[in-house]
Parts: sequence; structure tokens; C-alpha cells
Amino acid sequence: MAELLPENGPAAAILAEAAHDLGVGEDRVKLVGATGTDDLPSCFPVTDLAVASIGAAGLALAELLAQAGQKQTPVRVDRHLASAWFRYSLLPLDWSIPSPWDPIAGDYRAADGWIRLHTNAPHHREAALRVLGCAGERERVAAAVSGWAGEALESAILQTGGCAAAMRALAEWRRHPQGQAVALEPLIALTRIGPAARRKWNPDPVRPLYGIRVLDLTRVLAGPVATRFLAGLGADVLRIDPPDWDEPGVLPDVTLGKRCARLDLRDDKGRRLLERLLAGADILVHGYRPGALEGLGLGETQRRALNPGLIDVSLSAWGSSGPWSGRRGFDSLVQMASGIAEAGMRWKAANHPVPLPVQALDHATGYLMAMAALHGLVLRLRERMAVAARLSLARTAAALAGASREPTGVEFTGADEADYAESIERTAWGAARRLRSPVRIGDVALEWDRPASDLGSAKAEWV
Repeated sequence: MAELLPENGPAAAILAEAAHDLGVGEDRVKLVGATGTDDLPSCFPVTDLAVASIGAAGLALAELLAQAGQKQTPVRVDRHLASAWFRYSLLPLDWSIPSPWDPIAGDYRAADGWIRLHTNAPHHREAALRVLGCAGERERVAAAVSGWAGEALESAILQTGGCAAAMRALAEWRRHPQGQAVALEPLIALTRIGPAARRKWNPDPVRPLYGIRVLDLTRVLAGPVATRFLAGLGADVLRIDPPDWDEPGVLPDVTLGKRCARLDLRDDKGRRLLERLLAGADILVHGYRPGALEGLGLGETQRRALNPGLIDVSLSAWGSSGPWSGRRGFDSLVQMASGIAEAGMRWKAANHPVPLPVQALDHATGYLMAMAALHGLVLRLRERMAVAARLSLARTAAALAGASREPTGVEFTGADEADYAESIERTAWGAARRLRSPVRIGDVALEWDRPASDLGSAKAEWV
């Protein structure tokens, strides 16, 4: 039986913050409980963050089901399975998952500290090597980095179109202009846009989001986690990627339940097709840097003109305000810049950065994005209101860094055989088994109608 979250514990605090931002009452927050005592090893309450964020998405679904007449639907999160889903959800059978990391991506010692290079995308790799003026071999990169001050190299790589982050301490980040800007932002920034036309749709008690169309313009990793959750509730999720994009190692985990198509948005034909898809969507989830969609002629004003009732959920790395608001970033870089990796280094008494044991900022922000999308459906049903929501990895990092650490004493060491569903999933890469749902909302658990599929395997159309 699920127990209520400890009232003053980290999971309850993070969940309460998200609920407050959306105006969800305390009586509903108390519907969320958890089972198990697993704890991902860290100086931060990572499993509590997993429980809170997955519970938040479940709570938003319970709120949506209430619109269909179901009252007081309990939300039960399994701490063990929540920890496992924050790591990797798939167990391949007779095939292996390639590493998602480029060979030169990682942490390097600079002249005055540490810096992390993110080079998974070819253009980000090229930018870093152009600044460093060396071949793409780890030893040569390390030698070149050692001659730079960390923040100077960070700035130079970013100005050249790459991605990097110098390591900072928690106190240093809290004094930093971007850290201060992020601290003033809500965990979920919700904006009520205006009236939405009435739509003949109500949540199905078994597949709650059946009939809902989700347009997914996100890539690694938070956005795809959000849309994977929505697909697990029955939504028709259509993911759109550029013609040349790939995410080896990540796709089997995050394309579950989705159809994946490609469009060139720099091409007039591709952009017009996206506009038609946008006009037919209920929910848009996007992770472009601020201003990028505007540059494609798909800014907020244009999106609203195409679809006045759209639920618009956006993600950024560093927040929507402050000097870094338009900067490229990823989970591992936010951990470096915001003090998380430095705190881990001191906790471990290590001589190198120690990040979180999982990409927790990505996963947690993804579930919070799903919460925002589901709450948008609630407001559309209850008040005929269209909304937009903004979230960021940096703001999720602030919530984690500010939460208390209360170890349960049972360290999570990985998923067990029994954690996986017995059924075989026929993914695009081979047969596999998927982790069981980490959450139940009343009688509803996450189930997916489609196996994980490769990019470009579907047509860019609603079905």
C-alpha cells in the first residue's frame, strides 16, 4: 500500500512547489503516495525528485480524470521503478544499445578548474575543436583545454556555436546573474492566453488521452520524456526531426509510443506542412532555444493564429530570463554550471567532477512538462482556456539543490528482472522488454500502443 509522502520531506516539497505554480490545491497533492525505500546514491535527493516529478504528472492526470467524474483518484509512485525509469527503461534482447556520447565529450581540467564539453552533435563537436585548434582525439583535446581558463573557454566555444560549461560551486552559481534570474522564476511558469473554442473531447477512463494530438518538436532528453508519458496515456504523439538529426542510444528509450517523421523547416514546403500539423494539434511540446521558432516564422503570435486553443509547453536549458536565457545547454552542462557536479565532488572527496547518477534534470523536467500539458487540458475543459507553460533544466536544478537530503538507507543499484514487463516489445532495433509503469493513477497505468521506432519511420501527418 502506498504511503503518503513525508510532509516535510524533499519529494513533498518539490511536488508542492509544482502544484502551487499550477494552482492545484493541497487536498489534491495529498492524493500522491509512494511505495518502497530505494534511493539513488547522491548528495542530492535524486529519487525524491523522481517520485515528485512522476507523481506531479500523475496528479495532473488525476485532476483531468476528475473532469470526467472520477473523484479523489489516488496516485501511487514506486520509488524503485521511478529510480529505474530515470536511468533507462529498456532491456534489449540479443542486441546492444550504442553509447549516446561522442568520444571527446566529457570533463576536462582547465588551467583554473574543470570544464565539460558537450560534443554529441557534429556541429557542436566541430565548434569545440575549432576553438581548441586540435584534432578530435581525447588526449589532444585535454592538452588544449589545459591551457585555457575555464570560463574563457566556455565563452569562446559558445560564441562559435558549441556547447560547454565551466564547473562552478553552488554558492558561486547562486551569486551568478543567471543563477539569480533562475531563482526568481517559478518551477512551472503557466500563462493563461485566452478563450479556447469548445472541443468535443473528454478523457477516457481507461486510455485518458485517447483522441488527443501531441506535436513533439523536442530532442534529447526532457521533452521526449514528457511526450513519452503522454503517449503512455493514449495520446497520438507525432515527433518531428530535421532530415539529418540522430540520437543513437537514446531513441530506443524515448520514442516509445510515438510516430517519428522528418521535416526540413528551412524549406517552405516543410514549414507549411508543419503549420498544418500545428493547426490540428491539441498540445505542442517544443525545446528550441528562445527565438528559434520566431526565426522560422513560427513564433508565439503565429502559433496562436494557427491554433488559438493550443496548449503550448516549452523547454529551455537555462531559463526564460537572465543573460543566459538564449544559451545552448544540456543536463550535464547545467549540472556543471549550477554547482551540482562540484557538490558531488566534495561529497565523494573526489579529484574530479561528480555528477548525479542519472540525467535527473532531464527526466524530472520532462515529467513536469507532462504535468503542465495535462493541466492545460484541465483548464481547456473546465474553463475553455488556452495556456502556455515554460520550464527549464536550470530551474529544476535549483529545486533539487534546495531540497533536503534524507537518505532511506536502501541504495538503488539497478533494475531487477522482475521490474520488466513480460511482454516483448518489437522495437526498430530488435526485441526488448520495457520497465513496468512507475506510477498508477487509480486503475490507470502507463501503456504504449506502439513500440519504439526510428526517426523518419512515419509520415508527417495526423492519423
